[in-house]
Amino acid sequence: MNLKGLGWSEGFAEAFLRLGEASWIPGRVVSEHRGIRTLVTEQGELPATVAGRLEHQAASAAELPKIGDWVAVAPLPGESKGVIQHVLPRKTQLGRKVPGKVVTQQILAANVDLVFIVQALDSGFRPRRIERFLMLAHEGGIRPVILLNKADLCPDPAPLLAAAEAVAGSATVILTSANTRRGIKAVTALIRPAETVVFLGSSGVGKSSLINRLCGEEYQATIEVREKDAKGRHTTTARELLPLPGGGLVIDTPGLRELQLWVNEEAVDESFAEIAELALGCRFRDCQHLQEPGCAVRPAVEAGIVPQARYESYLKLRKEQQALASGTQEHVIRTRQRQTRVHHKTRTALPRQRWDEE
Repeated sequence: MNLKGLGWSEGFAEAFLRLGEASWIPGRVVSEHRGIRTLVTEQGELPATVAGRLEHQAASAAELPKIGDWVAVAPLPGESKGVIQHVLPRKTQLGRKVPGKVVTQQILAANVDLVFIVQALDSGFRPRRIERFLMLAHEGGIRPVILLNKADLCPDPAPLLAAAEAVAGSATVILTSANTRRGIKAVTALIRPAETVVFLGSSGVGKSSLINRLCGEEYQATIEVREKDAKGRHTTTARELLPLPGGGLVIDTPGLRELQLWVNEEAVDESFAEIAELALGCRFRDCQHLQEPGCAVRPAVEAGIVPQARYESYLKLRKEQQALASGTQEHVIRTRQRQTRVHHKTRTALPRQRWDEE
């Protein structure tokens, strides 16, 4: 297999060589099922498990091998499988907070070059949802493109296109239709050889159908969306990395019912660049843009320069980010305390050395 065609670069090669293990070989995770990762290596496909040492040393599940990761694997002699020993540093990653009260990160895909944020032009169209997906892309260092799919089912897409462009920032917005192939050429032109793209969106927006068009055959089975209530279902239940005819690679992801953010303040500012620029003129550096004197954001909202809905979404997401930062810090402290207790118990459980013995 040609690893360069899978995205192997000098940076990954240097990181692998620094490991200094001649018996290990590099591979990329292309799928995961019940704890078994399928890797693509120069020797072909190789199913692999994760070394116990790697699982034990990982601070969280986010550090374990995920779809798109490059890893160092030790092939087992005489067997067609291996053991993953190390995860190479990621150049980008797409992650969210796990649903619920637990403060930890879930990695959706690693080493992604381009993310297609898919929204359907139906009753489920939500500009606020686009904002959340954009923050996910900015946090991971991935270039976003917005695809407004099912354009054939929307009699007048112009207002929805304008609404998407109003929140897109620097991201390109493309009207697409998997049924009529509208926009498929424009999407294909954005995917470069050896680059990895991921399709992200809620269930039923048509991600798998778009991928079918890009692949040229039915890689992903789909189920038609019921026209009555537009509640889509499809059979994508696991992430899988697939090759594209043009030389790129694509990751299809299951629809995200819940998207809790795992982002920093910079990702919020990048997704709301016009508000962040206005905030530079605030009197106080820690201005919350609520009731503080000398705020430069509120006057712009009152004058209609910044839409009220956009401003309220910014405040909501910023508050969510601040709560996440606080919860993450508390989680780190609790983790360190737990590790200290375990270390102390391990030390006290060891038998005392008798110094009087020769």
